[in-house]
Amino acid sequence: MSLQQKFTGTGIAIVTPFNEDRSIDWAGFENLIHFWIENKVEYLVAVGTTGESATQTREEEQEVFDFVKKITAGRVPLVAGVGGNDTYEVIDAFGNMKLDGFDAILSVSPYYNKPRQEGIYQHYKALSDAAPLPIIMYNVPGRTGMSVSAETTLRIAHDCKNIFATKEASGSLEQVNQIMKGKPDDFMVISGDDAMTLPMIACGAKGLISVIANAYPREYAEMVRFCLAGKFEQALPLHLKYLDMVDAMFKEGNPSGVKYVLSKMGYCKNTMRLPVVPISKHHETLMDQLMAGVAS
Repeated sequence: MSLQQKFTGTGIAIVTPFNEDRSIDWAGFENLIHFWIENKVEYLVAVGTTGESATQTREEEQEVFDFVKKITAGRVPLVAGVGGNDTYEVIDAFGNMKLDGFDAILSVSPYYNKPRQEGIYQHYKALSDAAPLPIIMYNVPGRTGMSVSAETTLRIAHDCKNIFATKEASGSLEQVNQIMKGKPDDFMVISGDDAMTLPMIACGAKGLISVIANAYPREYAEMVRFCLAGKFEQALPLHLKYLDMVDAMFKEGNPSGVKYVLSKMGYCKNTMRLPVVPISKHHETLMDQLMAGVAS
């Protein structure tokens, strides 16, 4: 199966469930992995932003990778989130981590440093040269403080053959269109924004790496499959049904929103690692109403 086949459809940026003492809840994690796969998502992304990568050590990340690989048991493709704002530390992680059983790496653009576009390009070029697996680059300027421009994305797509896709979460359809217009045929654009997925697929994106599908995997994966088949009339009602829920999940931070929903469903505890905290009681009321609405 080609990379394009493996990563067309819905991937989940999976949560990392924690116990009250902030240790990893391995029993809850196993139940979640079975839940996601049984509900027909195409692939899983471990230790991304939603998995609280910022508050895990590289050693913990390796434990998560090993566990996800073991429980998944080859049923779906896997992506390892290995990123950072120190290029050479990321390269060192590539060399030290055991990533057998994974199909690709997701690596976020450098955050906090705010490099100019040349620095972003050189970062990804260095990662491409060193990576043991194909890379999905990740543009999420709302978190990193610096957007990867369409021009830089296209430069990377043409020059760095080990980078086969971008998870695009700029929120700009103009940027998506410019990337689609100039990219190589085998370079994939993947939505990194649940609410933008339908219009992005209409522009040529090949699917989604989702947050909301942690809680609603079957419904959101179905919506994406309708879009990819050109059945937008069937996709639109599902898109609209979950639109307010998507907005609410991010209103007081991610993964606080989605972990609250999962905790109400009984899949994990409503526990994050500081500085991320649970949503407010006021927001819980709204989330409860939205959960009741999408369940009806």
